[in-house]
This record gives sequence, C-alpha cells and structure tokens, in this order.
Amino acid sequence: MIEVRADKTILNVEGTINAVGNDAMELLRKSPGIMIDKDDNISLAGKNGVQVYIDGKPSPLSGTDLANFLKSMQSSQIEAIEIITNPSAKYEAAGNAGIINIRLKKNRSFGANGSFNAGITQGKYAKGTTGLNLNYRNKKLNLFGNYNYNKGTNQMWFNMRREQFDTLFDQKNQMKFRYNTHSFKAGMDYFINANSTLGAVVTGNLATNDMNTAGPMYFVYQPAATTVKILDATNHNDTKRNNVNTNINYRYANKKGSELNLDGDYGFFHIRSDQFQPNYYKYLNGAEISRVIYSMLSPTDIDLFSFKADYEKNYKGGRLGIGGKIGIVSTDNDFKRYDVYSAGKQLDTSKSNRFKYDENINALYLSYNKQVKKGLMIQLGLRAENTHSEGKSTGFKKAGNVYVNYDSSFKRTYTDLFPTASITFNKKPTSQWTISFSRRIDRPAYQDLNPFEFKLNEYTYMKGNTQLRPQYTNSFGLTHVYKFRLTTTLNYSHVNDIFAQIPDTIDKTKGFMTKKNLAQQDVVALNISYPFQYKWYGFFVTVNTNYSRYKADFGGGSRKVDQSVLAMTYYMQNTFKLGKGWTAELSGLYISPSIWQGMFRSGSMASIDGGFQKSIIKGKGTLRMAVSDMLQTMKWKGTSTFTGVKSTFSGNGEMPQFKLNFSYRFGNSQVKAARQRKSAIEEEKKRTEAGGGMIGQ
Repeated sequence: MIEVRADKTILNVEGTINAVGNDAMELLRKSPGIMIDKDDNISLAGKNGVQVYIDGKPSPLSGTDLANFLKSMQSSQIEAIEIITNPSAKYEAAGNAGIINIRLKKNRSFGANGSFNAGITQGKYAKGTTGLNLNYRNKKLNLFGNYNYNKGTNQMWFNMRREQFDTLFDQKNQMKFRYNTHSFKAGMDYFINANSTLGAVVTGNLATNDMNTAGPMYFVYQPAATTVKILDATNHNDTKRNNVNTNINYRYANKKGSELNLDGDYGFFHIRSDQFQPNYYKYLNGAEISRVIYSMLSPTDIDLFSFKADYEKNYKGGRLGIGGKIGIVSTDNDFKRYDVYSAGKQLDTSKSNRFKYDENINALYLSYNKQVKKGLMIQLGLRAENTHSEGKSTGFKKAGNVYVNYDSSFKRTYTDLFPTASITFNKKPTSQWTISFSRRIDRPAYQDLNPFEFKLNEYTYMKGNTQLRPQYTNSFGLTHVYKFRLTTTLNYSHVNDIFAQIPDTIDKTKGFMTKKNLAQQDVVALNISYPFQYKWYGFFVTVNTNYSRYKADFGGGSRKVDQSVLAMTYYMQNTFKLGKGWTAELSGLYISPSIWQGMFRSGSMASIDGGFQKSIIKGKGTLRMAVSDMLQTMKWKGTSTFTGVKSTFSGNGEMPQFKLNFSYRFGNSQVKAARQRKSAIEEEKKRTEAGGGMIGQ
C-alpha cells in the first residue's frame, strides 16, 4: 500500500481501507512528512514551498481555493499520492519543499470497461459522493472519460485570542462549509501509426460553495479583567468557482529510444464571490451599541496559456533530455465593498480596488543520466527560467477630506539558473546510496502582491506586499536504501528570503496579516521508513524529523524573529487479511509541536483510524467501512508573539467520522491502459488563487 523509493514515497490510496470517505485534504493531513496549518497551508518536511500536482500537472489553485478544491475531491477519485522530494530539471523549478502529486483513478485496461463508486460519510453532517469512469478503445482510437459528483457539509470550530496593549480579543467561531461539486474529464487518443499519437483532453471542475462563519468576539479590559462589549459577527460567503482546461498533445516515439512530446494548453477560471458581513456591537445584557454591515463582491477571471516541448534520446550510453516551455498568465480581480444601510447599500470607494496581474515565464532545460560504470549512476540537469511580471492595483484613497485616484504598479524581470544533480552508488543492489543537490524557486502568489487591504472582520485585515520577492532554496540530500525496504534520507535546505505570514498592528487595537520575506530559514530533515509483510499481516512505519530555524530583523526589539524547533511526524499502518474476502486496517498518526509560516508555534496532533473491507460480487465489487479519528485527538493549536501582540489559535473539524463506500468494476479488463498526459500549464496554475485565499473570499 505504501512504496518508498529514493526520490519519492507513494501512498496507494486505492488499496487503503481507512482512506475511504476522506477528502484529499484529509489524506494529505495524514500523509508522512506533510503538515497542514490552521489556514490549510501545506508544508513538507518543515518547508512551506510545496508544489501540489493533480495527475502530473500543477494544481490550478492555491490558498483557500486549493484547500476547498481538495476538500471536495473524495478518496474514491484518487489512486495514489506521490511525495516527490527531489524533482529533476524537467520539472518546474518552483516548489522548494518538493512536489505532492495526486494521481486520479484511471481505467487500467482498453476495450469497453469502466467503474462506478458511491459513498457516504457521517460526522456532524452527512456527505455523499458518486462517480462513473468509462473507457473504450479499438485499433485506431481510444476514448475515455469520467464524472464525479460531491455534495455535503463540513463543520469546523475555530477559536482565537489576541492580547494587544491592554485589551484581550477573545473570538469563538463555528464555520459551516457546504459544497456542491461537479468534476469531469474527457479525452481521446488517435493512433496515427506505430510511432505517432495525437490526443486531446478536457478537464473541468464546477463548484458552488457557501461558507457561514458565526461566533462572538469578547473585548476584555485586562487591568480590570472586565468584559467591555461583545462583537456579534456573522460572515456568509457564496462562491461559484468554474475551471476548464483544454490540452492538445502529440507524441512521437521510435524503437531507437527517441521520444518527442508536444503539449499546448489553455485554461480559464471564473470565480464569483458574494460576501455578506454584519457586525453588531452589544453590551453584556444584549443591548445593541452600534452596527456596521458590509457587502463584498469579488469577481475574478484568470486565463492561462502554455506550450511545452520535451525531447529525449539515447546518447553516449545514457539518456539525454532537452525541452522548453512558454507560459502566460493573466489575472483580473475586481473587489467591491459596499456599506449596507436600511435604505440600501453604497459603494465604499476607499475600500474597493481592482488588481490586474500578468506574468510570462520562459524556460529551457537540459538533463542527462548515465550508468557511468558498474555501481555508479549519475543524473545531471540545468534549467533556466526567465520571468517577466507586471501588476497594477487601482482605486481611491482618502487625502484629507477628498478621495483621489491611486495606482500601485510594479514591474519585474529576472532570469535564474536551477541546477540539479544526483549520484547513485548501486554496486550492491541491497545497499544503495544516493547523493543529490537542487536549487529551486518560489514566486509570490499573485494576490500576495496586491497592496490593497482586505477586511476579514472589523478587527482583522489582510493586505498584500508589492515588495515581496521570490524565495530561493538550495537543498542537499543523502539517501540510503537497505534490502529494498529500509529507506533513510537526510536532507539539508537553506532558504533565502523565505515567505512568512507576519502579524502586525493598525490603530493600536486592530491587527493585520501580510506576507514578508524573512531573512533565511535552515532545515535539517531525517526520514526513516520501513515496510514489513508476513503472511496475513502487513506493517508500514515512517518517522520524519526536522530541525528548522527562522531568522529575521524587521526593526529590532519585538520585531525580531529568531525561532527554532525540532519536530517529528510518526505514521504507522497495520493491515490484516482475515480470509473469505475480508481485510482489516488500523493506522495511527502523531505530529509533534512545530512552526507554521515562520511565526506560529503549533501544538501536537494525533489520530487513530480503523476499518474493514469485503470483496463481493465475484471480486468485481468492494465494500468498505471505516471510522476516522476514533479518539478525537486531531485538534490543532498555535501561538505567536510579534510586535508586542500575543495570539493564540485553536480548532478542530468533525470528530469522529463514520464512512461507508461501495465500488464496482465492469467490462473488459484484459488490455492496456490509456495514455497519461501532462499538461503544459505548469507552475503558474499553482499560484492563480493564492494569498491566504483572498481572491474569492
């Protein structure tokens, strides 16, 4: 169920009982070495720069939108999760922590065949999923497609305490997230001849979501320990998020080992967000002091164009690869905030803005790998990327008693080289050593560059930073594989200008969050994993430990950052074959205290899951039953102290959850599977909606 290789770990979700009924975000939360913080930011081995791929393509979403997409993707759609820690030069240079690739299920055979699945999960609320996968092939043509529908409600509890000057802000929220998602994929392969294939693929995700956040904030005057007033704030956000990607591809491969792949892509996102936020200030007896009500509309349009070419051939006893890519992204976010009165609503021009961002990345790469002599394999690569970006934030700002136009524009052009190298000593197949090096980049999320202030509630803001620079990472790794089972990896990474989410203050009592470049981060990580199988019993364990240190100086005193932590993640899985088609599974996860986003110290979390599986209908059907977080210990908490402000966060989702799933396979299962394509739209798609989810909030 879990494969460990020198460059990656593969979790075969399709065969894991306890994965049934989970969404993709929960599967990642319980994957070895992966950490997800209170804002659903994903880190790997202590590093935040993770590139999430879907079927070999960078995800089109980030921040809150990526989290919502992963939450609507059920385990019934997922075949495996690949954690790639040392990508080659062929991959985009983005992602300092590596790549998490989520492989969706595909038919394993040609001919007329397919599969059907349906499931239900019961926590505090019910959630359902169903899907159909079809495939047909003859000698010249292969047609394939799938459709999945997910509907349900998730609830989360979130508490925040912020001590600022003489006031304690004590906030308790319940968040209810309702989702309704249609996802589809359709394509064809036309076999021109024995060497050439022409293909086309269309994928889409059409989501309608609404989020309700409700809960009081207590204002406590700390010298007298007296509650002064209560802010009763509810936040309702209706969001429609439609994404369609089209891909046209050509592949040529001959018997001499030469291979050419061409991909052209176009993708678009239409996101429509309608947010209503009433704020009622009350005395302790419930009498109203005042009210402030907002309505926010945020339409966002994103267009992505890309073309890439990859060529490989046998050369000088090794394998030579060369390729390139052109990527263009255009985003347009028009944020309008209205003040709502009993007689209607009025546009607040000082709190509204329009942000346009355009980016062009051109890349070339060269890679070569060869078995130099018996027992020695080398892999070398060099990738060059030229980036040109341009952003423009426009609106009105108050100057005295009048409003004037402002235009915060910026342009950047830079070119970087990204070398990769690895040497594998494999003279003894039962004891292999690999030494690796790579340099990678993480560019700012588009919305993190928008200088406009986004109000989350009356006392909390988020705003972008036009001065945010890319962060660069140099990584060194040493991996040892003993008897194809025991895998040990030691990695050191140094990150310059690392992104960090910084809390700061406004008007003494109000706070805001923004992204800034910390001076540096150093991470030392050690991973040990071991699988064991004896007759009817299987066991897998992985231990990830990492030491991280963050250092920066934003003005001395309380504005200095110097934090370090030794963190550990432990994951184990036990599988029992009980006979007569029955299988049982018991898994456990422990995450030690760590650091989120360079600023927040988190507490520990743990989970124990169990389940059963029964093979039915002559092996064509599978029935799975599972329960997650049986001891209700998957709760998160964290603290931060910066600029004299002490913040404490805590929360959890629905615990426990009971799951039932049925799947059925039909049709021909004797022939080969359909080709898998990688889209040309690469690293841009990760960043289209990042920035703490500010787009579409």
